[in-house]
Amino acid sequence: MDPYDFPLVAAVLAISAAVGLLATLLKQPLIVAFIGVGILVGPAGAGWVEAEGTVELLARLGIAVLLFLVGLRLDLHLVRTTGPIALATGLGQVLFTSVIGFLIALALGMDTVTALYVAVALTFSSTIIIVKLLSDKRELEQLHGRIAVGFLIVQDIVVVLVMIGLTAFGQRTGGEGGMAAEIALVFAKGLGLLAGVAALTRYVLPGLLHRVARSQELLVLFGVAYAVSVAALSEWLGFSSEVGAFLAGVSLAGTPYRDAMGARLVSLRDFLLLFFFLELGAQLEFTDAGTQIAEALVFSVFVLVGNPLIVVVIMVAMRYPVRVGFLAGLTVAQISEFSLILASLGYSLGHITGATVSLITVVGLVTIGASTYLILYSQQIYGRLERWLGRFERTGARHTEPTDAHRDADIVLYGLGRFGGLLADRLSRAGHRVLAVDYDPHRVARNERAGVTAVFGSAEDVHFLESLPLARARCVVSAIPVADTNRALLHGLRHHGYRGVTAVTAHNRRDAEHLRAEGVDLVIEPFAAAASDAAAALDGLLRD
Repeated sequence: MDPYDFPLVAAVLAISAAVGLLATLLKQPLIVAFIGVGILVGPAGAGWVEAEGTVELLARLGIAVLLFLVGLRLDLHLVRTTGPIALATGLGQVLFTSVIGFLIALALGMDTVTALYVAVALTFSSTIIIVKLLSDKRELEQLHGRIAVGFLIVQDIVVVLVMIGLTAFGQRTGGEGGMAAEIALVFAKGLGLLAGVAALTRYVLPGLLHRVARSQELLVLFGVAYAVSVAALSEWLGFSSEVGAFLAGVSLAGTPYRDAMGARLVSLRDFLLLFFFLELGAQLEFTDAGTQIAEALVFSVFVLVGNPLIVVVIMVAMRYPVRVGFLAGLTVAQISEFSLILASLGYSLGHITGATVSLITVVGLVTIGASTYLILYSQQIYGRLERWLGRFERTGARHTEPTDAHRDADIVLYGLGRFGGLLADRLSRAGHRVLAVDYDPHRVARNERAGVTAVFGSAEDVHFLESLPLARARCVVSAIPVADTNRALLHGLRHHGYRGVTAVTAHNRRDAEHLRAEGVDLVIEPFAAAASDAAAALDGLLRD
C-alpha cells in the first residue's frame, strides 16, 4: 500500500464526517450524503479517490460483513414461511421490469441488444442498501422486511446467473456445447460450495467456536475471517462474494454465539459500509449524460413507480395486506450496484457503448437517491396514500376465521409480536380465553400457546371484525404500537357497535394522549410501565 494513502484516507474521512453532520442537521439520509462525497472526491470531482485500491478493499470488506450479519440472523423457519411469496414476488418483478423496460427502450430508439441490457439493468435492486436502511429502521424482523429480504435474495441469485450466462456467451469458443457445459459447471460448483459449508456447519464449526468464544476479541476476528474467507472462495468459484458471505452467516445462525458475534460486528459494519458508499459514488461516470437526461428520467420514473407497483399487485393477489405489499414494494424502487457491474461487463464484451453505461449510471444515481427517501419515510407516505391504496385490499379471502369451538373468547388480542406474545401468555395463564389476530402468517403458524387461538387478520380491516366474536368478547386489546392502526381498529369497533372494554398500546406519550382522546378504556405504555417497575425494584434494593 502506498504510504501516502493514509493522509488521503484521513482527508476523505474528515470530509465524510462533515458532510454527514450537515446531512443529519438537514434530516437527510447519510447514504445519499456518502454517495455525494464519493462523487465529490472521485474521478468526476476532485479526482482524489478512484473506485479501486484501498477504498475498494475496505468497501468489499464492508459488504462481506454486512451480508455475513444478515445470514447470521436468518431464521430458517422464517425462510420456509416467506419462501413462496418471496419467490413469486422476486421472479414476478424481474419478469415485469425486464419486459416493460425492454419495450420502453425500443420505443426510445435503442437497438435490440442495448435495449436488453438496459432492461435487465433496471431489474435488480440493491440488497446492501435496502438491508442497511431496513436495519437502521429496525424493520428487518417485520413481515414486509422479511419478505423484502427474501425476494432480494431471489434477485441476487438471478443476477449472478445472468452475469455468468453473459460471460459464458461472450467468451465461449466451444461451439453449441459450450453454454451447456458452462451451466453444468456452474451448478456443480454451487453444489460443491453448499456441501462444503454444510460439512463445516455440522462437523467443524460447533467445536471450533466453543474454543474461539473463550476470547471475545478472538470471536470477532474469527467472524470476520470466516466471512471473508467463504466470500473469497465463492468468488473464486465464479459466484459473487456476497453469496459466500451470506452463506457463512447462515452456517453460524444456529449456534449459541451468533448474538454475541453479531452485536460486536455491528459497529465495524457501519464503519466499513462508509467506504462502500464512497466507492459507489466514485465509480459513477457522467460521459454523455447531458444528452440523455430525458431518457434517464423516463427510466427512473419507471423504476421508482413500476417496480413497487408489481410487488404490490403480486402480494395483494396472494392475499397479503396492501400496507405490507406497499412497504415491501418501496424497497425495489432503485437499481443496484449489480446493474453498474452488469453494464461494465456488457461494455467489456463489446455488447454496448460507453453512452449506454453512462445512461445506466445516471438512472442508478437518481433511483438510489430517491428510493432512499421513499424507504426512510415509507410509513408517512403510506399514510398519505392509504385512502386510495385501501381500495385494492383483498385480504378478506386470506383470513383464517375462528372455528365454532373458539367463538366464546374472552379477549380478542391484535398482535403476536414480542409484547403481544407475552401478553397472550399471561392472559391465558390467568384463565382467560384469548383469540389472537396477526397479519404475519409466520407468527400464526407457529403459535402453540395453550388457551390461545391464533388467526390471520389485519387490525385495519373493518370487514374482518364481522368474523370475530365481538358480542361475547369482554375485551379487545391491541398490542400494535402504531397510532394510525389503533385508530382504524377503534373506528371499526364503533362501526360494529362493540361496547366492551378496549385497550391499545402506545410507545410514546404523544400517541398515548391522542388515543386517550379517542375514548379508549386503557392505553398500555410498555416502556413507561417497564421503567416504573425497574425503578421500584432498584429503589427496593437500595433501601435494603
